[in-house]
Amino acid sequence: MAVMDRARTAPQDTRPAARQEGTRQEGGRATKGAAGLGVLLALLATVVWSGSFVATRGMADSIPPVQAVFWRWTSATVAVAPFAARQAWRQRALIRAHFGYIALATLFGVTLYNTLVHQAGLTTSASNMGMIMAASPVVMALYARLGGERLGARRTFGLALAALGVLLLVGKGSVRFEFAAGDLWMFGAALSFATYSALLKRKPAELGGLAFLLTTFVLGALMLAPAYAVSVGVQGGFQVTPSTAGMLLYVGVLSSAIAFFAWNKAVSIIGAARAGVVYYLQPVCVAGLGLLLIGERTGPAQLLCMALILGGVGLGARR
Repeated sequence: MAVMDRARTAPQDTRPAARQEGTRQEGGRATKGAAGLGVLLALLATVVWSGSFVATRGMADSIPPVQAVFWRWTSATVAVAPFAARQAWRQRALIRAHFGYIALATLFGVTLYNTLVHQAGLTTSASNMGMIMAASPVVMALYARLGGERLGARRTFGLALAALGVLLLVGKGSVRFEFAAGDLWMFGAALSFATYSALLKRKPAELGGLAFLLTTFVLGALMLAPAYAVSVGVQGGFQVTPSTAGMLLYVGVLSSAIAFFAWNKAVSIIGAARAGVVYYLQPVCVAGLGLLLIGERTGPAQLLCMALILGGVGLGARR
């Protein structure tokens, strides 16, 4: 009876049909605009992260991996704090309430992922690092499917096509599994990053993006502090030069603070699976930057594989 009473008293939409249709069209344009923004943010993060692989490879011989990652997140914390500290302080009770979730996201997205990337940089090329990281969207899509999200035939085919391109790139023209130690470290990094991206979908809506970012950066540096102390005691420190300082600032401020904020926002808008498809562009970006900055050349077979990746991105990004 109560349901019937509410139905009788509910206000009726008396707008003409044309006005209602116009509202729907405006809503559709807004939705498309938001999706477009999400894709652009994911692309921004992907391009900046591509440069970080080149920087990571460049500092591999001068800075021990754990020390590089520790200073990466310390500088990222300093860069983000002026913008995020007030929001984090206001939401301190919320941060405490969800501390377990935040710590888990920090472990996979900040501590493990970046340590594995820097460890891989010791024994594999920047191009291979970018190529293997392109495998992470496959895991993101699997996580999304397990969570009940329908990927659709077109997106599934796009992911498969891009994955084939990645395998051909790593196998140098054939689907084979001959990896260096650094390649295996990078597969671990890809799995860790995919897990982090899947966890982002569970971020409490009321927790501000900047507060979340700052908290993960601080926690990440704290988690790395014991390993950093051991590394300094065993391996010694590193010499600070304009080159090492510049690379650390790049991976700390641009690749960590700005790129992570852009990626987290992109995932909140378009979801981890769709953002992950954009992430497939990373091997192409890394190859281009590698050629420009450190002289790594790309042959015809690699260009063909990149075409497969781009084709997969184009199919997978559309609904």
